[in-house]
Parts: sequence; C-alpha cells; structure tokens
Amino acid sequence: MKFLTFGEVMLRLKAPGHERFFQSPTLEASFGGGEANVAVSLANYGMDAAFLTVLPENDIARACVRELRGFNVDTACIQYGPGRMGVYYLESGANQLPSKVVYDREYSALSLARPGTVDWGRAFAGVDWFHITGITPAISPGARDLSIEALREAGRRGITVSCDLNYRKNLWNYGQKACEVMGEMAEYVDVAIANEEDVQKALGITSDVAVESGELDREKYRILGNKVLARYPNMKMIAITLRESRSADTNGWAACLNDRERFYESKRYLITDIIDRVGGGDSFSGGLIYGLNTYPDRQQALEFAAAASCLKHSVMGDFNRVGVSDVERLMRGDGSGRVQR
Repeated sequence: MKFLTFGEVMLRLKAPGHERFFQSPTLEASFGGGEANVAVSLANYGMDAAFLTVLPENDIARACVRELRGFNVDTACIQYGPGRMGVYYLESGANQLPSKVVYDREYSALSLARPGTVDWGRAFAGVDWFHITGITPAISPGARDLSIEALREAGRRGITVSCDLNYRKNLWNYGQKACEVMGEMAEYVDVAIANEEDVQKALGITSDVAVESGELDREKYRILGNKVLARYPNMKMIAITLRESRSADTNGWAACLNDRERFYESKRYLITDIIDRVGGGDSFSGGLIYGLNTYPDRQQALEFAAAASCLKHSVMGDFNRVGVSDVERLMRGDGSGRVQR
C-alpha cells in the first residue's frame, strides 16, 4: 500500500532544554508539522509513505526535504511556489508551567497556494490512503480550498481518507469558523481521529465528557463517537484520544475506537518525566494508520497507536523516531526502560 499525507511542514525553533524564550541567545532548529510527522512515522514502520506540501525554493526548504528523505519519506510530489517557510517557536514547560507554541506562518508558501496548484492526478498515482489534519485548512482560505479539493479528488479515486481534526484556535482567524469548514471536510473522511475538544470545536458536537476527572468514562466516549458517526454516515470509524494533563511532566494517556459495531479501549499509560509531547497526537495517527493496515483486529491497531504515542513523549523533536519492534515491545508490557544489549 502507498500512503500520502498533505499539509504544512515548518521550521521548528525551540528554546534549549526548559529555558524560556531567549533566556539564552540560542534556539534549536529542526523541522516538523502534523502531516509530515505522520509520514515519518509510517516510513519508520516500513510503509511506503509520501508527503506533499508547497515550499519556497530556498536552502531552508531544501534542508527540510533532505531531512524527510533521510527517513525514507517520498518527497517527489512536493510543489514549489512563492512565499516562505512557516516557522513555529516552542518553549518546553515543566511541572505547572505549560509548554508554549508561537506560530509565524503568515505568507508561507502553502498559505498562498490555491486550488489548481497541485496536480492531483500525479500526487494520487498509486495512492491507497490519504491523510490530512484540521490544521491545514485553518492556515488560510487558499489552504482551506486546496484541502477540500484534495479530499474531493481522493474520494473520486476511491482512496481511503483519514483526518486528525486537530483544532488550533490561534490559526482560525480569517473569518470562518472551524466547524463550518471541518464539517464539510468530514463528509469525505473514512477514519476520523480527535480528542474531545476537537470534536466540540471542529465539528460543533457537544459532550459532557470530563477529561479533568482523570478517568476514561467508557460509556460517555462511546456515546460521543456515536454522535459523530451518526452525523457523518460515510465515516467508518472514529478514534478519540484521552490525555490527562496532571502537569507538563506527567500525563495519563489512553484512547478508544468506535467502528459502529464495537467500542475498543486501549491500555492506559501514565507518562512521567516527559521529554517532548509535541507530535504526540501525530504519532498516534501514524500508529493507528499502520495498525489498521497491519493487524488482523482493531484492538491491536488501537494498542499499537496508543503505545507508539506513549513512546513519542520520550523522543525530542516532532518526529517519532521509533520502529515497529520498539512499539510492539511496549505493547507486550515491557515498559521497564532497561538497557537493551
């Protein structure tokens, strides 16, 4: 199978360690972005993964492409156009001080792109699965239209579509509500991925799920999934993640999956001493896509996704630098962290 992800990849500039911005005159540079992170995860699991975006023609963009190629991600369909590369700044929190992200992506090459920029016939050649997130249509009206165009083209070709709803309130600032756009996009989605806030803010579906309770209320999450699936009859399943943020360093992590026939619940992980939680949701998406296309039952697929995302919290950077054996070891219960010799 061939997998294609589409979205914006950015230059990531992070304050060293747990420093505040410019506490020292240094920022650590790497790359990341929701859909690129998913492509890297899939490639790390040995899948045929491609990433599509629009980049400027400059040395920073070329360095990013080299980085993706280093993970065996196919970058042949990347388009080039006017604009710049988006940037995001990251400050890692600790204890009760939360992490902070500052976006600087206005006038990026993808935000300036319009329908017709991408040759979808070429991009979708041989593709079986297409992945996008709710971040991409939030960037600009042009990126919104391009995202909808992509979903229509994927649907016309019978390609399976997954979408991480990924609500980002700081991006929806061009005059249209997230639920208006994401509601239309969800009509084309086979596999939806979200947390309880995404469902509420991106789809406008209310819930009385209380994540602050520290417990996964099985029945309430089943009902929440049923509400989404009832509104979107073409959707085959929805996976909902649950993060219990006790502090910036300690999170509970679990997920559930509703495929209309059964409700699945993953093992719950208590993650302490978090190294980097950015990209944790993307690592779940990558793990779920891999699991659904690899394992004979959906419980295993969900467990792979939850374990993969758990491990990402111990990996610095956006990309989840783990392989199948790492994830399956944790699935089997080996979370001791003992040195592997």
